[in-house]
Amino acid sequence: MNVTDMYEYDFVVVGVGPAGARFSRRAAEKGYDVLALEQGTVGTPLACSGHVSTDVWEFTGPGAREELFQNEIYGARFHVGGPRSDAYPFYKDEVASNVIDRVGLDRHLADLAREAGADVREEHTVTEVREHRDRVEVVASGPDDVHTFEAKMVAGCDGPRSRVRDELDLPEPGELLHGVLAFSEEEDHQDFVDVHLTAPTFFAWRIPRGDAGVEYGLAAPPGVQVNKHFEELIDGYEVDVSHRCSGAIPIGPPERVTTRRGFLLGDAAAQTKPFTGGGILYGMTSADHAAREIDPDRPTTLAAYERAWRDDIEREQSLGHWLRRAYSLPEPVQRIGLGALSGKIGVHMDRPTSLLSRDHLQAMVSRAFR
Repeated sequence: MNVTDMYEYDFVVVGVGPAGARFSRRAAEKGYDVLALEQGTVGTPLACSGHVSTDVWEFTGPGAREELFQNEIYGARFHVGGPRSDAYPFYKDEVASNVIDRVGLDRHLADLAREAGADVREEHTVTEVREHRDRVEVVASGPDDVHTFEAKMVAGCDGPRSRVRDELDLPEPGELLHGVLAFSEEEDHQDFVDVHLTAPTFFAWRIPRGDAGVEYGLAAPPGVQVNKHFEELIDGYEVDVSHRCSGAIPIGPPERVTTRRGFLLGDAAAQTKPFTGGGILYGMTSADHAAREIDPDRPTTLAAYERAWRDDIEREQSLGHWLRRAYSLPEPVQRIGLGALSGKIGVHMDRPTSLLSRDHLQAMVSRAFR
């Protein structure tokens, strides 16, 4: 049975991850009628690391840190090889990042969207998007019926293999990497993460999560034996892991993420960091730009959104691509570079341009004269 929702929304948001939930909240706060559809249950299945910059708390509500916080991180140990290889530490005097409950974050952000007035519905799988001159129609299969929702605009926040992107015939990201995550139950309150430049053209990691255990992960391009390399990582640490999950990581935004009445956000738009694959902060930042710039009654405002998010993070992404290239340098070159640069830093983990910041330059100078 196909049921048509006669109510016309301002926005139908497809996908209620961080970017979708953030946009839903901000648009609802501006008084727009927002319907947000999640394919399954918000926050599951997990397919993203919980290691984020401390800026994440700027996007959350009261009590979020007490609810979601797991560990504080001051730096990273880089390895050119496995767990027993030499470590090159990079660190800050203050907290550099946090480890959080990643599933809990999604649910918290979705709750904030609901509190702002957005209609958030789980178990609704979008199967079709029809774009017309004056509206869009979004067909979704719910728990009981197939619904057709009408809206002035549709926001595709449905991840790296976006159905909305395909339906609107928008270009795909530059590449899709294959990422794998798993968790051990070992309690670990260390304040450093470990990064291994051993996976072909990308990297692997170990993130201590305090009482919640340890996260292990690896990402690499298609064609690489990701599972084989991941097993080697786990064997090197001599641990047992469970709760394995995997997913695609989009790298490189397409040349266009908008149509006449549709736009992409988050992983669907490849608003991610090329050097880590993380996209939580970039996606939510872009969602704020979208909520600020887009008027559903004026489709031409979509161009302002395209300009705004690119002006904000495109330079960071371009520099991030250059950083990623260093992952593929010959091992002797990596060792020399890491040895020369390791030590105290003043870099923000989401902003590669901070390599040129006063804080980082002061750290470099103090290191030279220590």
